[in-house]
Amino acid sequence: MIRRIQLIKDDKRDLSMSVILEMKNLSRNFGGVKAVSCLCAGVEEGRITALIGPNGAGKTTAFNLVTGLIPITDGNVMFRGKDITGLPPWRIASLGIARTFQNIRIFPNMTALENVMVGLHTRSNKGFFSTALTLPGVRREEQFIHDEAEKALEFVGLSNRARHNAAGLPFGQQRLLEIARALALNPNLLLLDEPAAGLNTQETLVLGGLIHRILDRGVTVFIVEHDMELVMKISHEVMVLNNGQLIACGTPSEIQDNPEVITAYLGRD
Repeated sequence: MIRRIQLIKDDKRDLSMSVILEMKNLSRNFGGVKAVSCLCAGVEEGRITALIGPNGAGKTTAFNLVTGLIPITDGNVMFRGKDITGLPPWRIASLGIARTFQNIRIFPNMTALENVMVGLHTRSNKGFFSTALTLPGVRREEQFIHDEAEKALEFVGLSNRARHNAAGLPFGQQRLLEIARALALNPNLLLLDEPAAGLNTQETLVLGGLIHRILDRGVTVFIVEHDMELVMKISHEVMVLNNGQLIACGTPSEIQDNPEVITAYLGRD
């Protein structure tokens, strides 16, 4: 059953809400090109925050900086008050940040269940020898990983595809599979990089409902997306990047009426 996207009414910001992710003067240069320049922004816990902007604005680069996939030229990333600048991706993930990618990254020759289980192995605390000897603790942990993977697939609506080869899943279900793998890490913050790309209208409706259920589960959502209808319906706050710089931040209605944002997307007369 499709859960329809409910429009989030613009609300006054609760000043008591805590910032779970903070980007302080975040910058990344590629040669002489400033992909991200002095980005100062925060993501409030328990909300859906969207990062939008024209193609090449620096959105995915910002996500890559937050998750440690590329080094930061300047600035800092704070997560729950802790400086995570320069940490490797696996360490950042272990602290409670999970993400999906603009281009789907799955293991095509594995089943959907195995894809999620691979991600869960990053939570394993068993050493090489206990694993090689298949000690009782290892068997219990493997069962735990198996069960958690099944729960993640059920949450996104793919429990009936658990034993299917990932490469054979329709594109929309591959998107859901990647979200399931990220959720299986039990994150506090989930970064979604263009999750609606390539989806049809019905699949986008399903995605919108899923994102609300993720928020209800206690996971803060930070999303990069080009589908403006989806963004405006699900987001509490919208940030706008253009040429690597933050040009606006506000509620969906404030962003829709912002002349600088309109210019960035449509150009000047």
